[in-house]
Amino acid sequence: MHQGKTPTITGMLKRGLLATALTAVAFVGQANAEETLRAISAFPQSLAFSQSFKGFVDLVNERGKGIVQINYAGGPEMFPPNQQVDAVRRGVIDMQYGPASYYLGTMPEADAWVGSTVTAAAARENGGFAIMQEAFSKKLGVNLLAHLDTGVKFYIYTINEPRRTEDGGVDLDGLRIRSQPIYNSFFEAMGAIPVSVPVPDVYTGLERNTFDGSGWPIVGIRDLSWDKFLRYRIDPGFFQTDLAVVINPAKWEGLSDEARKVLNEAAAEYEKTSYDNFQSVIEETDKAVREDGMQVVSLEGEAQAKFLDLAYDSAWKRMKDAGSEYYDALRKAYYDR
Repeated sequence: MHQGKTPTITGMLKRGLLATALTAVAFVGQANAEETLRAISAFPQSLAFSQSFKGFVDLVNERGKGIVQINYAGGPEMFPPNQQVDAVRRGVIDMQYGPASYYLGTMPEADAWVGSTVTAAAARENGGFAIMQEAFSKKLGVNLLAHLDTGVKFYIYTINEPRRTEDGGVDLDGLRIRSQPIYNSFFEAMGAIPVSVPVPDVYTGLERNTFDGSGWPIVGIRDLSWDKFLRYRIDPGFFQTDLAVVINPAKWEGLSDEARKVLNEAAAEYEKTSYDNFQSVIEETDKAVREDGMQVVSLEGEAQAKFLDLAYDSAWKRMKDAGSEYYDALRKAYYDR
């Protein structure tokens, strides 16, 4: 009977070293493998805000070649906007971009961004962003990566010319204004009747005179063609965009240090870039709607101050009334009026 050769000690050592080397190579390959994050947006990809998020995605993908990449998978057609953060928390989606105020009932601290008068960059420096990171983690179960597209204010638009008050303000008493939770108490303080209408249904509502106006950021009004009906804009603008980029905590912890560094640096940089970009978009939009015949109703002096006080006070009061333990620190960091 043929018997195989008995392995020598030297041969066994060689095979053992080779196996160890191959295991090490495999481990290094895994450690250096490119990570892919699946991301969604609360808005249709055609909107200016989603296009801005795509700019962030592109920045990460450029800087993160071979390290980390973001796959921008879609928008509200994948998950309803107000359920997207929960999808991130559960790990169904890795990353999401959208308004923090969709979750005011769970995280009243979102009003710190709504009522903010400072840029995201300033809030990173003064500690406000770190407080918001803690709130997002504690209240929503997700990691906050960025506060993008700041500096975009909201306005009240009306179909017909708003009545004026004796002190130079506007009289919205009894007008039905399309609203969302961040506006409701402000609109009520102005005498208006807030009307809740999903964004896709607003155009039809305006066409049928279901309501008399709408609150909306200055950008995006033309993308949605609402400016066809909303022919008056009340100035000044108020509040600020509250658009967060969040990531699943387990996914974040599983990333390499290098990948996390790419994401953090891109987030801080794009907060500044997106702010600057939107200042140009705001200027272009303002010029375009005026040229197209939109009338601007400007409040000045005491009337303007009263209008802004009603707006900002409504946001900060809402957070305080909700009992947020972060109220004092966030107001100090985000509000400088």
